[in-house]
This record gives sequence, structure tokens and C-alpha cells, in this order.
Amino acid sequence: MFRGSRDQCDLVMNLSAADRCAFVKSTWDCSLVDGFLSYLRLVFCLLPPFLSPLTVTLCMIWLLCLFVVLGLTASKFFCPNLSAISTTLRLTHNVAGVTFLALGNGAPDVFSAMAAFSHPHTAGLAVGALFGAGIFVTTVVAGSVALVKPFSMASRPFLRDVIFYMAAVFWTYLILYRGTIQLGETLGYLGLYVIYVITVIISAYIYNRQKHSSHTTIQNGSSTLPDSVSSDSDTEVLSSSTGSADPEYEEEYRPLLPYSESTSRILLSSLNPVDLRKWRRRSWRWRLLKSLRVPLEVLLLLCIPVVDPDKEDRNWRRPLNCLHLVTAPLVCVLTFQSGAYGNYLIQGQFPVWLLTLLPGVLLSAIMFCTTKNDRPPPYHSLLALLGFVVSAVLISAVASEVVSLLHMLGVVLSLSNTVLGLTVLAWGNSIGDCFADITIARQGYPRMAISACFGGIIFNMLFGVGLGCLVRIFQTHNAVHLEPAGLLTWVLAGSLGLSLVLSFVIVPLCRFHLSRAYGMFLLLFYAVFLTVALLTEFGKIHLT
Repeated sequence: MFRGSRDQCDLVMNLSAADRCAFVKSTWDCSLVDGFLSYLRLVFCLLPPFLSPLTVTLCMIWLLCLFVVLGLTASKFFCPNLSAISTTLRLTHNVAGVTFLALGNGAPDVFSAMAAFSHPHTAGLAVGALFGAGIFVTTVVAGSVALVKPFSMASRPFLRDVIFYMAAVFWTYLILYRGTIQLGETLGYLGLYVIYVITVIISAYIYNRQKHSSHTTIQNGSSTLPDSVSSDSDTEVLSSSTGSADPEYEEEYRPLLPYSESTSRILLSSLNPVDLRKWRRRSWRWRLLKSLRVPLEVLLLLCIPVVDPDKEDRNWRRPLNCLHLVTAPLVCVLTFQSGAYGNYLIQGQFPVWLLTLLPGVLLSAIMFCTTKNDRPPPYHSLLALLGFVVSAVLISAVASEVVSLLHMLGVVLSLSNTVLGLTVLAWGNSIGDCFADITIARQGYPRMAISACFGGIIFNMLFGVGLGCLVRIFQTHNAVHLEPAGLLTWVLAGSLGLSLVLSFVIVPLCRFHLSRAYGMFLLLFYAVFLTVALLTEFGKIHLT
């Protein structure tokens, strides 16, 4: 059963510094959270008490690094491999957008929610993170897009997404009020997303059919126009369509004479994540951040294969891809369930990691001997599936580490899991999407940015709660009992519902035009919500 957000481990801060280590070792709640490291023992047992502020500071820096790993793995490896899989399966853009692309963008949120739901006293992190990310995206991100690029949005997709998201939030209200989640209700979350996907596909089909019929009518009418008008319009369309792409620019960086690189040179270039042309054009701040990220990117490149269907060679790198057959399965074994199977011995003698290593070396040798550097093999697309699995396992492991670290910070700083979820976890998982959507809006695509805002949070809410509770039900074979919702949870839920209702009313009244004034209103709404939430957390606002 999910206990209150203040579990037994929270009492450690009421003890003297000399008694805290023994309390952490003897208290069951302090050792429940998964993770490679026991952060509570690190703070209270391994280091002296006077170093606790330094330890908390280093843990916050480590938390920032974990968020960077989550973002890099999702954007550079998880999403491209999902795109390659959808291309191989020949899915339409609409189906791929609401399935594989949504999974790629929402992977950190979903896996963080699943990790939080896996233990009783961290469920508040999941509720706070999902609701906090929802209100952050619908106010801060949407408001920033409106400030950067005021525009008129598509009416039907906006109303569709808001209605489905309000249905998901209302369903979560009822579950929080009841305090339990049965198997049928968990499957209902997943079923609601299936209905959403079907609705998107049907609406896209109807729209394309209407668009095709209107084009047919226009073409029939244009056949009566003079030839000069028709030829001019065709020339204009042709020039506009070809002017956006400059083939000479692409040819500029291609060698005049064909040549073949050596295997060692291909391996070194494949492990170099820095584009020298981009490096020279960017600012010093970008170079500094890139320099800090390079070691992480190199390690991820060593472990996770990436298939790019847009490239001519589909990102085939023979020596590196052969190495992936060895490193990728090892990473899965060593990181699955936070390394639970890393030291597992089969019949007490044969380690699992060695059983994984030997077939990997054999398959790597076979691939290296039967392929060429300049030609991908027919089965190259299977590496996208391998990259998808490895990146998913790695994201899940890092998400569990984030939840474990946040639980430690909540105990040390005497903060509830809900407020940590709606602030640190929600901001960490959403800040990348925020900057990406603002960049898309600045490039002149604000509609795409707004669609990404609402489409992603629907997936995160339904799959985060649905999969998290489904895994918990299969583990315990019982219904999930949630902790009693406190005042902060209802402030969070009510604020999210109010923001959605206001958007559902105000945007149609403004004829679906998002102005800078509306963007400022959304940012002000989030500032007021965050102030009220923090005042509630610290006891300044309470029920009498």
C-alpha cells in the first residue's frame, strides 16, 4: 500500500548526527528505492556530518548530469532509432507522430513515472512530475511560443488535444479521490490513448480527403484560365519549391574523387561527436557546453547503435557497429533494474555478463568478416531495434537513479515528494522540450511547437500512470493503493485543470489567435501557481 509522502525515513532528520547512520541502516523505508548507489547511506554513513552541505551540493550537480544523460539518450539515440523503425515499417507521419515519436519525446517522463510508481513512498514524485510537467508545458512552453511568434493555430487539432487531455486529467482526479487503481482502470489509461491515436488517424484521413477534393476542384477550374496565367503560377511554385534546397551547398563538402577510408579512421570519426563546421560557427557558450557533453556522447556512441534512414549509407559504420554487438548487450545486462543482474551467477558459477559477452563477440566477428565498410548489409535495420532496446534500458536505469536521488534530497531537505516532482523532476524532464519548441517557433513553425506541447503531455499522462501502475499490479498482484491526496496535490491538480479550462475557453474566443498578451497571461498563471504551491508546501497556506 502506498503510504503517506512522509514515510519512516523522513524521521532521520529529527535525530542527532551521530544516530542517523544507524537509523538509515535499520529502517526499511530507507532502502526501498532502486538505484546503483544508496544516497542516504552516502550522506549519513560514508561522509562526516559537517560535509553534508557539500554532499548535497555534489548530489545536485550529479542530478544535473543525470538529466543531461536522459536528454542525450532520448534525443540522439532513442528518437532516431524509433524514426528508423517507423520508416522500415512504412508508417504514415500521423501514426508515427502519435506513437513512436511521442514515445521518443516522452521517454524520460514515462520511465521516471514508472520508476516512481515502483515503490510506495516515491509515488508522489510521479503524480507531482506528471501534473507539474503538464502545467509547465501548457503555460510556460505555450506562453513562450506565443511570445516569440504570435500566430493563429489550427482549431480542430487544438480542441481535440485539449479535450483528450482534460479527460485524462479528470480520470486522474477520480483515481486520486478514490485512492486506488484497479487493473481495469489501468488498462483504461492505455485504451484512452489508443482511442486518441485512432481519432488522430481518422481526422488526418478526413482532412487529406477534403484537401484532395478541393485541389481537384481548383485544377478543374484552372483549366479554363489562359495558358500564360497557368504557366506563371507553375513557374512560381516550381521556383519556390526548388529554392529551399540548394544542391550545390550539399555538393560543396563532397570529395572530387572517390576514396575509401581505413577501418581505424572510420572508427575514430564515428566516435567524434563534434561537427567542425558547426563548431566554428557557434558561440563560446555553446562550445563550452559541448565540451562538457563530449565524454558522455562518446560513451553513448560506444554502446548504442543508431540507424539513420535519411542518410545515403543509413549511418552504417562497420567497425563501430560490429563493436556495438559486444557493448550493447553488456550495457543491457549491467544496467537492467539498476544492475541487479550484473553479478548474478547461473547455478552459482557462470556469470550472466560472460554469457552475454561470448555470443556478442562471435556475432561481431561474423559481421566484420562478411561486410564491407562502404555498403550496409541487408540486415542493417535490425541495429535500429537493438539501439531502441539499449537506449530504453539505459533511460529506465537513469530514471530510477533520478528518483532515488530525489528521494534522498526530499529526506535531507524535508521536502515532500510531490513538490520535488512538480519542480525538479518536471523541470528537468521538460526544459529540453521547452527550448526545442521555442527554437521551432523562432524558425517560423509555431503550430508545430504547440502541437508538440499538447500531444506529448497526453502521452506522458496516460502512459506514465498506465504503465507505471500496470507494472506495479503485475509485481504485487494487487490493486495499487495511492497515498491520501494532501492539499498540495489538490492545488496542483486544480491548477492544471483550471489552465486547461481557461485555454479551452479563451483560445476559441480569440478566434484561435495566440497573441503576446495571452502568452504573458500564461506565464503569469504559472508564477501564481508556483507561488501558491510553495506556500502550501511550507505550511503558509493550510486548511483550518
